[in-house]
Amino acid sequence: MQNTLVNVTSDATTERAPISAGGEVISDTFFAPVETDLIDGLLGRYGHMHAKLKNISATIREGENGEAVEYFLRGNVRDSRLNMQPVRVVFDLPGAVASLNADFWQKALNLTDVYEYMPNDRRNDWNEQIREMKTPEFEENAVRATLSELLFSRQKFFSERVDGIFRCLSRSHVTNRPEGFSKRMIIECMFDQWGMCNYDRTGYVDDLRKVIAKFMGRDATGLNTTNQILTIARDRSGEWVAIDGGALRVKTFQKGTIHLEIHPDMAWRLNEILAFLHPAAIPAEHRQKPRTKQKNYELQTNLLPFSVLSVLSDLETERTEPLQRNRWEEPRPPVTTNPFNRRVKGYSDENKAARAEAEKVLMSLGGVKKNINAFTWFEFDYDPTTALEDIQLSGALPEQKSHQFYPTTGELAAQLLDEADIREGETCLEPSAGMGGLADLMPQAHTTCVEISPLHCRVLEAKGHNVIEADFLAWASVTDQRFDVVVMNPPFSEGRAVAHLNAAAALVKDGGRLAAILPAGSDRKDLLPGWDCSWSAPMEGMFAGTGACVVRLMAYKPE
Repeated sequence: MQNTLVNVTSDATTERAPISAGGEVISDTFFAPVETDLIDGLLGRYGHMHAKLKNISATIREGENGEAVEYFLRGNVRDSRLNMQPVRVVFDLPGAVASLNADFWQKALNLTDVYEYMPNDRRNDWNEQIREMKTPEFEENAVRATLSELLFSRQKFFSERVDGIFRCLSRSHVTNRPEGFSKRMIIECMFDQWGMCNYDRTGYVDDLRKVIAKFMGRDATGLNTTNQILTIARDRSGEWVAIDGGALRVKTFQKGTIHLEIHPDMAWRLNEILAFLHPAAIPAEHRQKPRTKQKNYELQTNLLPFSVLSVLSDLETERTEPLQRNRWEEPRPPVTTNPFNRRVKGYSDENKAARAEAEKVLMSLGGVKKNINAFTWFEFDYDPTTALEDIQLSGALPEQKSHQFYPTTGELAAQLLDEADIREGETCLEPSAGMGGLADLMPQAHTTCVEISPLHCRVLEAKGHNVIEADFLAWASVTDQRFDVVVMNPPFSEGRAVAHLNAAAALVKDGGRLAAILPAGSDRKDLLPGWDCSWSAPMEGMFAGTGACVVRLMAYKPE
């Protein structure tokens, strides 16, 4: 364990980074301080347990006690596969103390968030020493000095993390440039021969995400989803997947290699830190902010907190079959028979806020909250796995303001479809379909959904709908398809309702019909001239999250 022993000072948590990116401080106070009484308490517990181990070892190993304990071991441990060690070996004090030291060093690291922010190589070194029980004695001076040194090294850790990421890049691929981070990078051996994550390697991607999170002003202390994200990417082998709002794109390959594309706004900042460590190695042009924006490479900023994403990555599917623990017990019925369900794990006060936000995400995906007393779960009318994976990868929900996504309620959808009166064999269209609040009530085999949000497209696909991922207005201007019936709930803002209505009307066959939900007041406008139009009375409170008043339009196109 390579640690310089220094004394704790009050300045240990206020040091600032000497490196800046684009004129901004890139590193602030990373670690919470260790309270003295917590260390005192830990040292006291250690001393108490050490004395107990010493007493137990001496008592059992001496005289006839060891012979008596042999009978306990032989009589109560009957697994023939175990190679039982002699009592004098099992209760040897040095081995027990080594295990005790390792356990309490882990506890000491957990007193702060310093362990989470260690570079991958240092983290692996600590893990190995704790796992192999080769840590130093848990002695007061060593504990205080080591934790203090780790706190003082937080800025160094930030630079070490970037350097470690760069050094782990494949040296056998020419796309990895020796003068710094390029847009595309390659890391080998990310997965083992069985396709499982190589945790010694995935830590580098975790480091990269945490550094980029710092650049984006995000709190990375709840970031523990990297292995889950890489597993999702592995299951989509050969496909580029965007993560963390587009800051990174990842493509995995069956041989265990991954390709990374870093957003240009992030790559130059990484190179700036490398230049701080290796001044002569990074050319100036690679550590300057790009002068031009790259096309088709958007960087989202409305991202969910990592603590919420962590909750979503840890969801469980509740059983749907009766459970019989013992032959003599009656089978316990399941709380639900719907296979498309998810339950949030953990109900401690510590993650209450993150759990509440995660539940909002589940409801935004169409999950219906169910409960029996204090037991809560969510049910879906489709398999939400892919949609949840997309959220974990992107780190975001579709922006409601830009997509104007207000799901059609069941009552309003039923009223509109009743008026549309779709007949057998008629071709149907739902523009800007969202998650299919209308399409779910339309004949699936004859209905086309057009939707701009990739996440909502995943939901529609999981429900079995025929989906076209596109901006409806752009698609309508080029398609030659025509439909017997169009049923729609268009976005309302900035006059888009009328634009979508006109575009949809152009796709209706002669003699066909169109049913739409429109802003109140639309009935006073001269919409769809020449069509036979009828309007409902205004309706309020039909959409959660908005006070919009709406009307239903039923329009028939002349033959």
